[in-house]
Amino acid sequence: MSDLPEELNINKIPQHVAVIMDGNGRWAKQRGQNRLEGHAMGVDSVRTTLKAAREIGVSFLTLYAFSTENWSRPKEEVDGLMDLLVQSIANEMDELNENGVKLAAIGDIDGLPEKCAESLKKAIVETSSNKEITLILALNYSAKWELTEAIKQIASDVQEDKISSSQITDTLVSSYLTTKEFPDPELLIRTSGEHRVSNFLLWQIAYTEFYFTDVHWPDFRREHFIQAVLDYQQRERRFGKVSEQIIQGE
Repeated sequence: MSDLPEELNINKIPQHVAVIMDGNGRWAKQRGQNRLEGHAMGVDSVRTTLKAAREIGVSFLTLYAFSTENWSRPKEEVDGLMDLLVQSIANEMDELNENGVKLAAIGDIDGLPEKCAESLKKAIVETSSNKEITLILALNYSAKWELTEAIKQIASDVQEDKISSSQITDTLVSSYLTTKEFPDPELLIRTSGEHRVSNFLLWQIAYTEFYFTDVHWPDFRREHFIQAVLDYQQRERRFGKVSEQIIQGE
């Protein structure tokens, strides 16, 4: 860690960083290549970002890999993405275990192609004892889908007298989400110059700091991730309070 910027405060590293990996298609188009070439190059960025996050002490890294809306893309691209996911998981297993990376997933995993879902579930089991960092893949994920499913389950549990309506709090709602095992992200990074959250972790990012960069995902590297964390460290996170209360520790 000797080559890290001096201004990086190791004692103020966000515990959970989420990333909307955007720009693979545009990166490929600029080079006259097939969109799948951009997605393939994006795998290197995943590897680089995971390594950087682990290096500086991030505990959870969530990557928005495939949304429920992505099914509307051309079939060739979707099929290629699914194949790339299976291949990438298989290729990275040894390295994940060597580096203590625990794999997890959020989203409608059973809605993925059978081969893809099986590969993912197998990798989750095989990395379950790792403790250095948790890599969370958001696959076939939609925040509206997640919240809808949570509301259905809460309503069912109220109807079955497992809970009462008076017990419904924001904490209880969080316990019904696919992210219930993880803390909410402190930092959300979106690449490729877009300034929207695209149906991603809508409940969980209520107090998350946003960082936007024009860099396309296939070009995103360690220095870009470090810069995002440096920018985060300059923010004053007030959670509805005023600056004076933060300074006084109230």
